Amino acid sequence: MILERRHLTTLQAIHTAGSFAKAAEQLHITHSALSHQIKVLEDYYSIALFHRHTKPVRLSAAGHKLVRLAERTLPLFRQAEQELARMAHGNAGRLHLSIECHACFEWLIPVIQHFKKTWPEVDVDIRLSLTFNSLPALKSGDIDLVISSDPFETSDLVFAPLFNYASLLVLPTAHPLATQAHIEPADLSTETLITYPVERERMDIFKYFLQPAGIEPRQVRQAELTDIILLLVASNQGVAALPNWVMNNNRHSAGLATRPLGSTGLHRTLYAACRSADKDKAYVNEFIAIASQYHQTDHQVD
Repeated sequence: MILERRHLTTLQAIHTAGSFAKAAEQLHITHSALSHQIKVLEDYYSIALFHRHTKPVRLSAAGHKLVRLAERTLPLFRQAEQELARMAHGNAGRLHLSIECHACFEWLIPVIQHFKKTWPEVDVDIRLSLTFNSLPALKSGDIDLVISSDPFETSDLVFAPLFNYASLLVLPTAHPLATQAHIEPADLSTETLITYPVERERMDIFKYFLQPAGIEPRQVRQAELTDIILLLVASNQGVAALPNWVMNNNRHSAGLATRPLGSTGLHRTLYAACRSADKDKAYVNEFIAIASQYHQTDHQVD
């Protein structure tokens, strides 16, 4: 026999009511059914759970142990049932995110803060450890949404467009390239390019600008944080390619200029990927809508 939740509920009810009869009435079962539950437990474990010849009935040491277990676990059952009910109605759930671009932190944090005001019961987390293996993790259920600029066709994932963006070269205002209307790939052959510590095939500047032209920067230097990259650029230690949203209202933008990459600019689209089974969840769609609105309204989502 396996000790079941109903046994704990019955034991707690008897302890609280002080008699088998009152407990049976509270539980809406017959007195005989309740007594049978207790007898089966006692016979199986070969131990008495109550001192029956007292009024009110008193728990034995074994009975006290199980009632203490009931006091710890039954509230957890009730809490889980309530959470499942809220999830079934779309009011609660989990939204664990992964991002495939370091610069996304510039707008993702305020988006999450705004989202949590409307959906306080959705568990939101950013899973940094899965940044470079995010789409397989999304398929397997380890995470629930991926911010990516590289969509692909698959039946089990949906890629919802968030907004378009442009990659810009960031450089000091006194840099000679700042006098140009736009930047050509060859212009970077003598420059130190400061990037995030990301594989080249994941960076727009390499994949869509430098590599097609067969151009290699003079040097590549890496930095983890956007603010550090901007400080390095401002101190004339190199140039950087960053999405246009990074420079909007950035506290380190003073003394820096931006120029388009190429005569027509380097334009990309950012997507939110989720599992096809989750595409109709209200909170998933709300998060995508807030993220889209954030960019469209000049990054204000109050």
